[in-house]
Order: sequence, then C-alpha cells, then structure tokens
Amino acid sequence: MRHENSLMHDVLKPMPWGAFDRLVDKHGADQRVRKLPTKSQFIALAYGQLCGAHSLRDIEARLASQAARLYHLGAQPPKRSTLSDANRLRPAGVYAELFAIVAAQTHRGLRKATKEAIRLVDATSVSLTSLSQDWASYQAHGSGAKLHVVYDPNAQVPVRFTVTAARTNDIVEAKAMPIEAGVTYAFDLGFYDFSWWAQIDAKGAKFVTRLKKNTRTTILETRAAPADSAILADLLITLPQRMARSRKNPMSKPLREVHVRLDTGKVLRIVSNDLDAPAQTIADLYKKRWDIELFFRWVKHTLKINHFLGTTENAVRTQIAVALIVYLLLRLAHAAQNAVESLLTFSRLVGANLMQLRSIHDLGLRQPPPPRHDPNQLDFAIC
Repeated sequence: MRHENSLMHDVLKPMPWGAFDRLVDKHGADQRVRKLPTKSQFIALAYGQLCGAHSLRDIEARLASQAARLYHLGAQPPKRSTLSDANRLRPAGVYAELFAIVAAQTHRGLRKATKEAIRLVDATSVSLTSLSQDWASYQAHGSGAKLHVVYDPNAQVPVRFTVTAARTNDIVEAKAMPIEAGVTYAFDLGFYDFSWWAQIDAKGAKFVTRLKKNTRTTILETRAAPADSAILADLLITLPQRMARSRKNPMSKPLREVHVRLDTGKVLRIVSNDLDAPAQTIADLYKKRWDIELFFRWVKHTLKINHFLGTTENAVRTQIAVALIVYLLLRLAHAAQNAVESLLTFSRLVGANLMQLRSIHDLGLRQPPPPRHDPNQLDFAIC
C-alpha cells in the first residue's frame, strides 16, 4: 500500500504540539493574527531549513506548489511579506522554550548509558549584514551574532543555547548557565575565568580546560606519567593566590595539571579539578571538545544557519532556534530508521524528498524501475 504521509510529516512526528500550543498561548503569539498562525510560521521556517531555501520568496514559491500536502501538516502556505512580519514580530521566546522541551525529549531518547556525564561549552560567531547594526554592531568585525551552546557529546545533541550580539564575551553567558552537579564541563581559553571555575567546583561539578602559557603555578606533587604516551607530566598544583588588581583568587583548591604533546609538537597545559582520574582520561576529555566544533560546522553548512532570512534581532533569534529544533528532529528521525547510516547523507535525502509521499525508513532504497513492456506478450488490460 502506498505511504500516505509526506516525508516531512515523519520528520515532524516527534514534535510536542500540545506544548507548542501552550507556549503560543503563554506568549500571546497568535493574538490578533489573521493570516499566518505561529504553527504555520514554524513549519515554513523548518521547511526552509530542511530544503536549504535561500530566501523568504524561495520558501513562499516552494510551499505554494505543495499547498495540498502542506494542508495535511496542519499548516498553510505563507506569503513572503506575512512570513517576514511574523519573523520580525512573533516572540522568539516561543521557539527558545520549545527548543528546551524538544532537547530534553531528544536527550532522553538518544543519550548512551555511561558513567560520565559530559558537557562541552563553546560559542561560535555568525556574520550579519549592516542592516542588523542597530543591535549587533561590533566595531572590530562589523555586525554579527554569537551562538552559545552547551553540548552533550554522548547523545550528540545541544542541551542549551543562547544568542547574543557578537560583542558579548563568552564567559558572561557561561556564568549565567545552570551548573549540574556530577557533570564534567570541558571548555577552551574563551572561558578563562578563575571565579567561574570556582563556581563549577562549588556546585559539585568538574571542569577540564587549558592554562595559558604565562600562568604561573605552584607544584605540590609530581605524579608518574604514563609511559609511551603523549602525556609529558602529571602534576598537582595550585594557581596564583592573587589575580589582577591584587584580588584574591577564588580558585584556591589544589588542581590537576596535565601536559600533553600534540602531533604538531605543541604542548598543552590542561587543568582540571578532578584529582583522581587518570591523566589520559583528562587529556581525552579535553580532546572531546572537537565534537562541538564539528556540531557548529554541521549546523552552519548543512542547515545554512550562517544565512539569515531576516535582519532584526527577533528574526535572527527565531531562525537560530528553529534551526536547532530542526537539528534535534533530524537526529530523532535518523535514529528511528536503519536505511541510512550517515546523518549528513540522511539530511540530504530528507531535503531532496521533503514533500514526497515517502517514509524515512525507505530513504536508502532505490525506487524500482518501471516494468519493461514485452511486445511479444498480449496486453489484456485493453478493454
């Protein structure tokens, strides 16, 4: 029997529409709206992210040609100007809170059984045009926004995000995020702040990061480094007691310093408040940071998160939130099928067949060729 739902219907199946409706009511997103409900706005933007649409007019034209199948998704094709107004005026908070709900749902479904809970913390910048300079002007680099993400490498999904102007320092957003006890946070030099490290330690969590070359430490103990490995030293240390302007250093507890030589010959000074784990484990945790860099590259180039359909702060925040929700839905859809192993290949096939009457479970199968007509065989179908 022919599959009756479109591929996009399958991708959107995990969406918590009841929670979505409650968020719309909470934020008053559909108040005095006559032409384009917020659900239709979301589906239009999600469609644009999945198929790689280049503009609002591109989304309008594509969805207008698929009006019948769009109807079965509970949405309606938008006009370009109406969608533009919705992105500019509808509260982006609807999608930020929706992301948190979908992220929790995805995280429960995809996380792997492991003793260690790891979170990677990082930020990436995205360029904006001069039309966004009223809120995102950054004198050194023009207009831009910054996406701050907390990422779970075991489930391979983001668990938290915020969007700021590019001029906002990474550590400002990091200090505002909640710290989970028992979790190990890995981050780079952009979060070099002893007071934040002390905050993580006080909350019962662990951290793994780098020390700057010029940071002086006091060695309390030298431990044996693993033989025949890239680990050069394993030290128990304390940080300087005083910081700039003679302030007392809040991170006064003993820490672990592990020296690691890279293939290039460069030596990294990795520091952690985990005093018991093997030195190689600490080095591997810091190396795990590469996963969030791959995630940033994936969403930028595959979901075109570096190309924006609007210039206002609300429109940019909305598009980033929808793109991250789409990423979570793709991860769930990919995990639910066995036909395509690669997430990148799966996302490309989804984009190419988005409104086709086809299931996610047969994306890896070639369509059978039409039967060849045998001229020597009588055609009994003729009446």
